Parts: sequence; C-alpha cells; structure tokens
Amino acid sequence: MSEQTPKRVPPSPTPDVSTRPFWDAARDGKLLIGRNTKTGKVHYPPRPICPFDDEGEVEFVPASGEGTIYTFSIMRAKVPYAIAYVELAEGPRIMTNIVDCDFDRIKVGQKVRVTFVPSEGDGQPVPMFTPV
Repeated sequence: MSEQTPKRVPPSPTPDVSTRPFWDAARDGKLLIGRNTKTGKVHYPPRPICPFDDEGEVEFVPASGEGTIYTFSIMRAKVPYAIAYVELAEGPRIMTNIVDCDFDRIKVGQKVRVTFVPSEGDGQPVPMFTPV
C-alpha cells in the first residue's frame, strides 16, 4: 500500500541571536549554510563558530536548495513521516523531513529540493525537502 506523506506541522523553532539570519532567510524562502571566510569550508546548521577550524569568521551564505537523499527512514507512527539526511549540492548533510511524496517511491540517491513548511504557532517556515 502506498502512503502519502501527511501534512504534519513541525514544532515552532526558537531562534536566538546567532540563528536569527537563518530563520529570517527561511521566511524569504532561502536556505542558508555557514561558510568559513578564511578556509571556505561550509557547514550546516550555520552557526557563529566553524566546526572545522578555529580561525576565520563564519558568514551565512545562500545554498542552492538542491540535494540528494543520503539515507532515510519511514517512521510508521500514528502519523507516519519520512526522516532523512540530505546531502546538499554544496556538501553539508542536513537531517530533515521528506515531504509531499509517496513513501514507497523515496530512495537513496534521489534528487530533492528544499521547500519551506510553516511551523505551528507563528508559522516560521522550516526547511524540508521534496523529490524533484
């Protein structure tokens, strides 16, 4: 039997000063990643300190929003959902949900693109991915 991902409403995130640019960009439909200004290494989630190097500043830069499913699992709870690691075209991997698709058609290596799903409460958009 084929299952369609339900319209689950993600919990509202709690932005802080260091993540505010990320969430503001999400409201504009843009996905940001962190990049070390000295080494050029990128990371997700973006944060003010580079997880790879102690030198250089971190800047928030736009990502293409394109990626590939690295691994996934279908959670068959009361309200089923698909959770996955998506490898962005820029390199970092994101733990996320796969939405707006048939569970039976999700596969490793599948191309996906970012979509923003409104959260409960204030509707802050949360980045998730859908098959291309």
